[in-house]
Amino acid sequence: MISTTRRATPSELGLAAMPVLFVLLWSTGFIGAKFGLPYAEPFTFLFIRMMLTLLILIPLALVMRILWPSRASLWGHIAITGCLVHGAYLGGVFYGIYHGMPAGLAALLVGLQPLLTAACAGPLLGEKLNRRQWIGLVLGLAGITLVLGSKLDISDTLFSGFGLPALLSVMTALAGISIGTLYQKRFCTSMHLISGTAIQYLAAGALFGVGALLLETRSVNWTPTFVLTLGWLVLVLSIAAIMLLMALIKKGEASRVASLFYLVPPVTALQAWWLFDERLPWPGLLGMAITILGVVMVVKSSQAGSQA
Repeated sequence: MISTTRRATPSELGLAAMPVLFVLLWSTGFIGAKFGLPYAEPFTFLFIRMMLTLLILIPLALVMRILWPSRASLWGHIAITGCLVHGAYLGGVFYGIYHGMPAGLAALLVGLQPLLTAACAGPLLGEKLNRRQWIGLVLGLAGITLVLGSKLDISDTLFSGFGLPALLSVMTALAGISIGTLYQKRFCTSMHLISGTAIQYLAAGALFGVGALLLETRSVNWTPTFVLTLGWLVLVLSIAAIMLLMALIKKGEASRVASLFYLVPPVTALQAWWLFDERLPWPGLLGMAITILGVVMVVKSSQAGSQA
């Protein structure tokens, strides 16, 4: 009997691994914040990261002869998206971690973005939630309540660990990336990924620069750990991950990335446990599992509806 089983080619195996690799790379962004923030304040850290990224991204766009927006209005919309998706998101996450938020919990909170986006898509874009998505939203809220109940100490102050300021900053990050995603879908669908990302980074960098000038001392301790962390965030997160995402979109695999994004919080939590001994008590672990389940239900249901 002749076997009809065909062995996957190296290119097919590589394509299958790309979404997983993207999620693994993306999850290290929270770990990079934890490593680098002892040596620089959050807005100063992010301003340097944005400027170094632009030094690579803009020449890359020119060499590849990427088209830039032809209308000033589109430049403005992309800049607003950058301030939301990168400015509010990265600024909120880094500020929260800088003031004591565990990296794994920060990843879980901003991982609620599909839930918040789905909840806002109805009134803003006219999209209706089905029953499964509503159940997912309720599960997500219930799970995050368990997690926060196991970690948050409201008596904490701004400089004494994980308190309300850290929570509010990460929730600002969640709102920023959620609103920014909807704004980009509404106004920036025609932007090229590379040139559009460069404009977004430029706008976010300007925002971080103002924050560093007004709120921080702008001192940086250029230790080997900080330099290596900065290099990782620039080359691997801001450049390689974006290029990987572009390749996935080109090959029609963007939906697989979206469906795997719910793995970012547990992967980040495992990395934080291994590197920094960050731990969640059992109610927090249960809450994380419930939250991830809720996100999965919303994302999967949304994908099924878009494919129908």
